[in-house]
Amino acid sequence: MNTLRYAIIGTGMMGQEHLRNLALVNQTQTWKTEVVALIDPDETMRNEAADLAHSLGFNSAITYSQLSTVPMDNIDAFVIVSPNFTHHQVITELLPTGKAILAEKPVCTKLEHCQDLLQRLEGYPAAFWVAMEYRYMPPTARFIERLATGEIGQVRMLTIKEHRYPFLEKIGDWNRFSDNTGGTLVEKCCHHFDLMRLLTGSEPLRVFASGGMDVNHLDERYNGKTPDILDNALVIVDFENGVRASLELCMFADGAEPQEQLTAIGDKGKLDAYIPGPDRFWPEAGERHSRVVLSPRDQSAPVVDIVEVDPTLAAAGDHHGSTFYQHIQFGQAVLHNGAVEVSAQDGVIAVQMGAAAQESIRTGQAVDMKSFLMNASR
Repeated sequence: MNTLRYAIIGTGMMGQEHLRNLALVNQTQTWKTEVVALIDPDETMRNEAADLAHSLGFNSAITYSQLSTVPMDNIDAFVIVSPNFTHHQVITELLPTGKAILAEKPVCTKLEHCQDLLQRLEGYPAAFWVAMEYRYMPPTARFIERLATGEIGQVRMLTIKEHRYPFLEKIGDWNRFSDNTGGTLVEKCCHHFDLMRLLTGSEPLRVFASGGMDVNHLDERYNGKTPDILDNALVIVDFENGVRASLELCMFADGAEPQEQLTAIGDKGKLDAYIPGPDRFWPEAGERHSRVVLSPRDQSAPVVDIVEVDPTLAAAGDHHGSTFYQHIQFGQAVLHNGAVEVSAQDGVIAVQMGAAAQESIRTGQAVDMKSFLMNASR
């Protein structure tokens, strides 16, 4: 098999980003992709996605309003990009097919659904991959690579900051309510918690968080209901290996530069990654570069490593080309029975950490992960 046939479930902004990046795979790889199905209940969105797919050369793409009407025999892999609260149902419906699945984060929004998926996925015969694009952004990938060299010694502290624009508008405004998203620290920050586990090489022991909805969405009403999603939070996570990690999220910092910063501090030095936001939100900003900076503890001059992002990849989405790199790895796993780099377990634990942080904000108390998950399973 040299061509992977895809079905895209959910055709909004992120679904269209996947389409553009699957087209880039065809321009750069020896193996090929074909999109044969676009599934979305919203007629406007699926027709818009169909126009895009055909313009990208995916002439076999057919639109469907429901997954149940899609013929499965000519599909090799599904990409799930539907709203968060649908993921458990969609995945459950797909599992009997035994096909490869790339599921956007969060893999689930409720703890009981996460546990159910892990049980259902035991022994699954095909690749099941959770889309954690932040791992594959070039500056983040360079940061991970540099951290692995040991040049800052044993990591003791880790900080992740994201200062950004508010949540974007979605069809039906589903992302304005925690019941649909899992809460901001699940919906948005599962990326960050996944990176924490990856960078520390350890599992979370306890979580303490403070946060609120202080600026965004305060005057919005949807069918008489007020949004309840956090727009800022501070989270501290203690890991089993002794590393302390923190997350600082602000979603009313539209003009922040950089948008994201990763900082790891070891006993020999400090490593930072500075990551600008998507170019489309900075039309007048001019040229901005991602960079990774090593600051040795001996007080010698910092070493700055500029990370160039291919402009073609950057233009295909909002994630510095990471969706493209992710599709390369996912495609290789499907074609050659290769390793899945972001497993269902990875996706579930990131959700569990976000849910623990939400619970800490609700109660004002630190949350012990083991006790929290045991209570949730009762």
